[in-house]
Amino acid sequence: MATFQSLPGFRDFYPDDLSRRNYIFRLWRQTASAFGFSEYDAPVLEPLDLYKAKSGDEIEAQLFSFTDKGGREVALRPEMTPTVCRLVGAKANALKRPIKWFSIAEFYRYERMQKGRGRCFNQLNADIFGEPGPEAELELLALLVQSLCSFGLTSEDFYVRLSDRNLWFFYLEALGLDEARIRGVLGAVDRYEKYGEDAFKGYTEQYGALDPELKAKVIGFLQIKSLAALEETLATMTDDKITARLADWRSLLGSLDAMGLSQFIQVDFGVVRGLAYYTGFVFEAFDRKGELRAIAGGGRYDDLVAKLGGPDLPAVGFAIGDMTFALLLEQRGLMPAMVQTVDVYCVIGGPAERTAAFAAIQSLRASGFRVEYPLKDVAFGKQFKAASEAGARLALIYGSDELAKGVVKLRDMNDRSEREVPIAEIVSAVRDTLSG
Repeated sequence: MATFQSLPGFRDFYPDDLSRRNYIFRLWRQTASAFGFSEYDAPVLEPLDLYKAKSGDEIEAQLFSFTDKGGREVALRPEMTPTVCRLVGAKANALKRPIKWFSIAEFYRYERMQKGRGRCFNQLNADIFGEPGPEAELELLALLVQSLCSFGLTSEDFYVRLSDRNLWFFYLEALGLDEARIRGVLGAVDRYEKYGEDAFKGYTEQYGALDPELKAKVIGFLQIKSLAALEETLATMTDDKITARLADWRSLLGSLDAMGLSQFIQVDFGVVRGLAYYTGFVFEAFDRKGELRAIAGGGRYDDLVAKLGGPDLPAVGFAIGDMTFALLLEQRGLMPAMVQTVDVYCVIGGPAERTAAFAAIQSLRASGFRVEYPLKDVAFGKQFKAASEAGARLALIYGSDELAKGVVKLRDMNDRSEREVPIAEIVSAVRDTLSG
C-alpha cells in the first residue's frame, strides 16, 4: 500500500509544531490589538483576475491557479493585499478612518523551496487605509518593530531598511527618464544587491544601455544610507515634489526617533520592493547577521484600492512571514519549549470509583480546567506516573475508602502534600488551589 506524504513545500503541524506556531500567532495578535488594529479574515480562494497585473510578474508566475467546476478562473491567494483592498473598497464609505486592520492567514506560492521559504506559509498582515501622510508609515513601522521585539528580539538582532519609490521616481524624472524607463531602472535596482551589474541586463535589452554618467548616479542613489546623504544628493534639485518628499522623510525619521525606534531603522535606497503596486515609502526587515532572507516587507500602495474598483483611498501595509521569523527565533534561542500540561489528573481505583469520578471530571472541564484520567483500569502506580508525565499540578485520588466517606484526596504533585475534599466542593477546591 502506498504511503502518502504532504506535497512538496507544504507543512504538517504535529501538536508540538502547532504549539510553536500558535505561540507566534498569539503574540502577533496581542501586539496588533495593542496598536488598535482590528482583525479580519477572507476566503483563501479568489478570482484569478484579482492578482493578474496587480501583484507583479513574479507572483503571477507563482500562482496556484485553476478553473473551478463553475468554469471560473480562480487562484489560491499568494498574498493578502489585493484581498484586503477588495474588502475595504466594497465598504469604504461605511468604515471609520483611518482603517487599521490585521490578519494572520495562510498563503500559497508555487516557487523554488529554500531555507525559510515554502509553497504554503503564514503571514501577519497589517494595513492602514485612509491616511495619506507619513503618520501611517510611522504607526506601521512601530507595529512591525514591536511585533518582533515582543519575542525578545532587539536592535542587535534585526533592523528595518527604509526606502522610497516616490523619491526614486522624482529623482529619475529629474534626470530625464520617462515613466517606462524609470520602472525599468527600478527593476534593476531591485535586483542589484543580488546580481550586481547583471541587474541592468533587462533594462539594456529593452531600452539600450544606460548612459554611464546616469548609471553612476543611479548606483550612487541606491547606495544612500542616511538622511544627510540623501539631502546632500538632492541639494541642487529644486523640484517642488522632491522638496515636499524630503519634508516627509524628516517628519517620519524624526517621529521614529521620538518613539525611541531610530536604532531599528536604516535609510537604504537599495530597497524598492518588486511588487507592481507600491507607490511610496517601502521597507524590509532583516536579521543583523545577514543569514536569512527578509523577515518582513511592506510599503505604501495608494492606487491599488481604486484599481480594484474601489474608491481612491491611500493605503500602506506590511507582512511578516512565519517561516523565516521562526528560524530567527530558533537561532537566537528565543523559541520557548512548548510543554502541554494538565491541571488535574484523576487517579481512579476501580469501576465504581470511575463512575463516581465522571461527574467531577465533567464539571472541572466545564469550568475551564484541563483534566485527564485513565481510559482503562490500570494500577495506581502507573496512574501517578502518567500524572507526572502529563505535568499535572494536582491529582484527585478516587479510592474506595475516600468514597465511603464522601471525599476525594487532593494531592499537590509538586510537594506531594494531600488533603481530603468533600465531593461537592471539588471544583472550588481545585480553583482555589490552582489560583493560590
